[in-house]
Amino acid sequence: MHCVVYKSLLKPETYVFLHTEDAFESIPLPLRETLGRLIKIMNLHLMPERKLARVDAVEVMSALETRGYFIQMPPTD
Repeated sequence: MHCVVYKSLLKPETYVFLHTEDAFESIPLPLRETLGRLIKIMNLHLMPERKLARVDAVEVMSALETRGYFIQMPPTD
């Protein structure tokens, strides 16, 4: 599954995965406003066995299929 990853300039260490490039309308407006400006950082090909730094690839893929986006929040201590 192809996706596009964006970084929030307002929220440190917060990333948005979108099913389609610039498909920001899939993110609810209040959440978009909280994230602020998003800048594209990479295109990514997801597979169930792919290792991601902080999140399970299957979880991201499921969210992309159902909602069209996935938000990766900063780690909690």
